[in-house]
Amino acid sequence: MVERLTRLDASFLYLEEPDTPMHVGGVLILEAPPGGVDALAALVEARLPLVPRYRQRVAEVPGHLANPVWVDDPDFDIAYHLRRNGLPRPGTEAQLLDLVSRLASRPLDRTRPLWEMYLVEGLSRGRVAVVTKTHPALVDGLSAIDIGQVLLDVEPDAPAPEAGTWRPQRPPNGAQLVWQALDEYARRPSAIVDTARGAVTDVRSTAARLTGVAGGLLRTARKTMLAAPHSPLNSPVGRQRRVAVARADLHDLKTIRKAHGGTVNDVLLTVVTGALREWLLSRGEPVVAGTSVRALVPVSMQDENPVAGNRVSSYLVDLPVGEPNPRVRLTRLSYAMRGIAQHGQSVGADSLIALTGFAPPTLHALGARAARGLSRRLFNLVVTNVPGPQFPLYAAGSRMLEVFPVVPLARGQGLSIGMTSYDGRVYFGLNADRDSVGDVDVLADLIEQEVGQLVETAG
Repeated sequence: MVERLTRLDASFLYLEEPDTPMHVGGVLILEAPPGGVDALAALVEARLPLVPRYRQRVAEVPGHLANPVWVDDPDFDIAYHLRRNGLPRPGTEAQLLDLVSRLASRPLDRTRPLWEMYLVEGLSRGRVAVVTKTHPALVDGLSAIDIGQVLLDVEPDAPAPEAGTWRPQRPPNGAQLVWQALDEYARRPSAIVDTARGAVTDVRSTAARLTGVAGGLLRTARKTMLAAPHSPLNSPVGRQRRVAVARADLHDLKTIRKAHGGTVNDVLLTVVTGALREWLLSRGEPVVAGTSVRALVPVSMQDENPVAGNRVSSYLVDLPVGEPNPRVRLTRLSYAMRGIAQHGQSVGADSLIALTGFAPPTLHALGARAARGLSRRLFNLVVTNVPGPQFPLYAAGSRMLEVFPVVPLARGQGLSIGMTSYDGRVYFGLNADRDSVGDVDVLADLIEQEVGQLVETAG
């Protein structure tokens, strides 16, 4: 029996548009691999059996009688999904981000497995970059495994498995898919309400019935019952993206937290808030004492199940960009997030890392899923924060130096910010609509400046 997509996954596939592709991206910067990019390519191919979904594609049921199903791709071509690129000299970060921006703008091919990976040579100092694109339909919970997880090792000399022979199962034809759907209805009549057509026409009620990703957000929305503040971040989105990055030292963030209270996540939200304030002022936008920007913030939660962190809820957090004092901004955000932690039983960073390992696309994808199914009138941007291990990781003997997330945009959302901590630093990935937020690199610079200013207040 084939595995059927969930209602939510089916609705996301049908609602995806050329202007708003949903894939979650990642940019990994590595030292020069001892065996070159050939060693990285061989490692990816050898470890594909650990993520069988990455050799499956989505098959539609004729007439949309049931949700689509996952089937093996008999024409799977690793060369299509694993590609090589090179940067011209001198191989600057700006050149790399220009390439990432163009890759992020292109939707994935829905007739093939929903992922791509690019091995980019030519970076300065002999480094290489690995750029990934993964559709959230592949990620249905914290237990989902991503290609990045199986690619990275804790030891530089970890052995790579031998690439085995893969024989795809013959995918069912249209008549078989229809027969399986009818058989499922006969055995479970309630399954008819899960059809893809129902998910497409009533995605909001579908999301409302979920208690996982969107549950916390909907509870928050009932409390506020207010539309998001007017912001230049909300505008029609075109097909082109622009990606920018920023960095912060985790020691600096902990120094700020120790001096002013709160958590590292509170400090990060304060950094983003201060940067947004200066960015709005630089664009001549009116910023007064009561001005705010509403962020959709996914939080890993403790469920009734004894296994910690087995679901993700999303919450609306008003970022006080109108507050000029950074210490007051931190106090206000700490108070707001403390209420979420107490009432929602949020899971700490250490528990989350122990549960998921290093899986940035998982939480970033779940945040994108929540944003996709809900009205853009509720929030101005998505901000995700995924804790990672504070020790080095390796791929094919090459040490990973940096990692930046690229969170997709929802309709009407001009900016998303993803944050990932790794090996003593925090890495910001900013994905923006090229037309409405074309100066996203200014915002990235302001993030780093805001960290420096907060460090000064802590001194």
